[in-house]
Amino acid sequence: MPYFYMDSTFFTLVIPTFIFALWAQHRVKTTFNKYQKQYSSRHITGREAAERILRLNGLSHIRIERISGHLSDHYDPRDNVIRLSSDVYDSTSTAAIGVAAHEVGHAIQHAQEYFPLKLRNLIIPATNFGSRLAFPLFIIGLIFSSYDPLLLNLAYIGVFFFFFSVLFQLITLPTEFDASKRAMISLEQQGILDDEELYGARKVLQAAAMTYVAALAVSLAQMLRLLAILNNRR
Repeated sequence: MPYFYMDSTFFTLVIPTFIFALWAQHRVKTTFNKYQKQYSSRHITGREAAERILRLNGLSHIRIERISGHLSDHYDPRDNVIRLSSDVYDSTSTAAIGVAAHEVGHAIQHAQEYFPLKLRNLIIPATNFGSRLAFPLFIIGLIFSSYDPLLLNLAYIGVFFFFFSVLFQLITLPTEFDASKRAMISLEQQGILDDEELYGARKVLQAAAMTYVAALAVSLAQMLRLLAILNNRR
């Protein structure tokens, strides 16, 4: 369907944000690789840093596990476990320690019932449901509106469902920025990294944050594109 895939909004909205997302992904990889070579003078691993921050926040019950993959680190609130990739778990680099502390930041958010995190978890079912139906409804409504204009409402319903993906990305931003802020405060106050090492950890977390900004930009551009297509059809 050339009209849907290759209209002018594809070049004015989707392509620029897609390039931005590629740049953000490249930046986080190159920044992580750079500071993966800057090692902690205290020889603390990512796992040890995470354990120390968890213990001082009264969260010693949260387990830390090693997982495969590159930058696949995450906190799982359902199992009360922080999963760290091999590049982070055993590494004493400032990059690894920054990433590990960031995941602990999410665990602290969960323990303190941080509102944006609760809100994000609340809309996950609607986001998953909407992401499966959004584009099928949009395409069906757009195609069959040629036979009955009322069926164009299906396309609008598809855009409404897609809105939950945009909302999810929007709420994710403060959640990720706050986790990084908590991480940097903990690393500094607990003396895990010195000033120069803190700079490396901060650069890694800032680069990672840009991937979430890019994800929001892509989702928002896609939603605006869908609305522009519907406006042209009407």
